[in-house]
Amino acid sequence: MNTIKLIIASFSIGLLLYSCDTDGLELENPTELSPETYFENENQVRSAVNAVYANLQTIGMYSRNYYYIMDNMAHDNEGNPQLEANKRLFLNFSFDSSSELVNQLWDSSFRGINKANFVIGNEEKINAIPTSFMSQALKDKYIGEAKFLRALYYFNLVSRYGGVPLITNVPENGQGFPRSSADEVYNQIISDLKDASQTLLSKEAEESGRATKGAAYALLGRVYLYRKNYTEALNAFNNIYGVYALTDEYFDNFREETEHNSESIFAVEFDDDMGNNAFWNSTVSGEGPNEASLRGQSYGMFDWFNAYPSDDLLDEFEAGDPRFQASFYVVGDEYAGGTISEISLGRRAGWRKYQNYYKEANEDLQSGINFGIIRYADVLLMMAEAANEVVDQPTAIGYINEVRDRVSMPLLPDNLSKNEVFEAIIHERKVELAGEQVRFADLVRWGLASQELSQYGFQEGIHELLPIPEAELNSNENINSEDQNPGY
Repeated sequence: MNTIKLIIASFSIGLLLYSCDTDGLELENPTELSPETYFENENQVRSAVNAVYANLQTIGMYSRNYYYIMDNMAHDNEGNPQLEANKRLFLNFSFDSSSELVNQLWDSSFRGINKANFVIGNEEKINAIPTSFMSQALKDKYIGEAKFLRALYYFNLVSRYGGVPLITNVPENGQGFPRSSADEVYNQIISDLKDASQTLLSKEAEESGRATKGAAYALLGRVYLYRKNYTEALNAFNNIYGVYALTDEYFDNFREETEHNSESIFAVEFDDDMGNNAFWNSTVSGEGPNEASLRGQSYGMFDWFNAYPSDDLLDEFEAGDPRFQASFYVVGDEYAGGTISEISLGRRAGWRKYQNYYKEANEDLQSGINFGIIRYADVLLMMAEAANEVVDQPTAIGYINEVRDRVSMPLLPDNLSKNEVFEAIIHERKVELAGEQVRFADLVRWGLASQELSQYGFQEGIHELLPIPEAELNSNENINSEDQNPGY
């Protein structure tokens, strides 16, 4: 069993110690440990850093809401009749600032940021621990983890909401913070990731599940790509090119038994043996055991089957592409319960990716399959995009062909134009990363969201961003309706 999963579970009982107050993101719990009496040994430092990870496992983020928000907006998904109304809103872009999913993603992210700030803000105290008890490299490593996680939380926020309050210290009172510009937030993200890339350990030297040097460079490259700084994106990615490797079997990226493989760069850790008995009462706080995801049950075609892969997504796959079979179930396929004679509700296909049907006839409420944030195939395709933009088509084609060759698909010719390479990237990312929550962000940054999604209700100039939550507008005296994103 993975070590970080054990530690997060054991420490999570006291996570509210570092949770942000919804109104002011304040650190306040007089009956518990305080910064003045904390950070005196390695166990305390490690526990505080583990607390930062815990918010990734909340309903507000990766254990439930995030995959619905992103897959539904991208229309990788379509919704079955029993799909809850608060999630159906993202299929037809009818959500507004009162959406609980919009609020929970915001709230859980800022709580994670507050926990990271608690660690980073006590860097001096951590560094004062005698080196006989804790080496300087270990101190730097833990602070690097906090910076990586703060960058990840802020990246999710700025890419979904635009400019948000930029908070880099634990607030001393309940006063709210104004919105910073997206540029300011991105600059902080880049700074944190650059720092983290210098102090985090390699994947080989680190416990599985923790942030690594490779994860910092991969996320940094993604950030630069989103900012259209293609040269710096390639510089970041080149630090990990060849360090990771594509798995021989594509489906190994979506099975519990083959997690932490050569392709995995960073993932949210889940383990159904650890349980999630705090799941429903720690929606945004990360308090208590939240060691399992509901994704298997949510998308499971023999279970809740709330969502199914869209025809548009299914039709994108080339004939004979083995990634189709690895991503979806269709009639005639084998699974742990036998041969599929029909797909529930008469649907054309059900999700196979991230499902437990390869080993279980039915899903339950707890899935222990890790939630992949970034893997090497994604990096290769981002490198292809960056290389294409700096007018190096042969190199871009080579990166794409690495991804296609893994699944024995015909390689692209080496004489494609820049536009032809771009079209190939659009296709390859859609099929390689289907149901991995990147499609909507890709469409937005490529300026293609209106073209692809207007039939579903997407409005250009509005739906590229989520609204600032109503709860934030009501509770933060430094943000009001005039600060709301356009169209909401």
